[in-house]
Amino acid sequence: MESTQLRVFAAVAQLGSITRAAEALHTVQSNVTMHIKALEGELGVLLLNRHRRGVSLTRAGEQLLPFAMKSQGVLEAARQAIAGPDRRPNGLLRLGTLETTAAIRLPQIVARFGSKYSDVDLSLTTGTTGSLTQEVLEYRLEGAFVAGPALDPEIAAEKMFVEELAIMTTPRITDLRQLAAGDDVKMLVFRQGCSYRVRLEQILHAAGVEKIKVMEFGTLDGIMGCTAAGLGVTMLPKALLKTTEHRNKVRVHTLEPEEARVETVFIRRKDGFVSPAMAAFLEFARKFSNERGQGRANGHARSTVNGRTKAR
Repeated sequence: MESTQLRVFAAVAQLGSITRAAEALHTVQSNVTMHIKALEGELGVLLLNRHRRGVSLTRAGEQLLPFAMKSQGVLEAARQAIAGPDRRPNGLLRLGTLETTAAIRLPQIVARFGSKYSDVDLSLTTGTTGSLTQEVLEYRLEGAFVAGPALDPEIAAEKMFVEELAIMTTPRITDLRQLAAGDDVKMLVFRQGCSYRVRLEQILHAAGVEKIKVMEFGTLDGIMGCTAAGLGVTMLPKALLKTTEHRNKVRVHTLEPEEARVETVFIRRKDGFVSPAMAAFLEFARKFSNERGQGRANGHARSTVNGRTKAR
């Protein structure tokens, strides 16, 4: 079992595609296939299921992946020690992020990072807090931006940003108590693992809403568009209103500070290796957060929630 074989296997497992792995490793598909087949032959098991959409791990592949990722971390640590502190970050950096964080916080960070470290191939995967945390635990992502707090004992978390959540509805809903007088209220959220959905459900119950149905979406634009059209209600960071075309088509209901505040944290495995590329990216993220006053929550809108009018 060679380190190159494990490196190729890890890239294929993370990217879910032999083609994409070849591109990330700057080689040809035949080389990637050759290394995978050699590794499977040596171990005597199939590591990948091949299908039209790419590849997925077999049970044996899932068992091998953590060891492959750890081996890459050890080798990278050795290279870094020999090369010294002046080594320029390079290679594949695979991170995850919430859709909301991708829309609000990451564009400037990614742009600055990319202009300085063009040798780093940055891959961003969007998902829910639950799904991204699982991918970090399974070594599929080096790290991810998720909603805090992070409770898993194998996860290290660092606060990056603070968001102010708000409930958003069609403009004709001026008070959330109006929802209690209607039929079933549809809650528009991301798929299972979304960290906002439980909080939204609690607030709706407090407003007198008894019957709640959940509609799951895969995109932020889908949630905002359906909210504006009156299909249901959602809870999202207020800062999104600066970036979405639907900002003038929804009513924003502000919340009490303890209901509205949510931290975005960067998570990684405690036993994971922090590559030069990830260290450099985190430096950019911390600088961005500090420039904005440690991620202070945005917005000073006025609205009526649960019969109370507040201004901040």
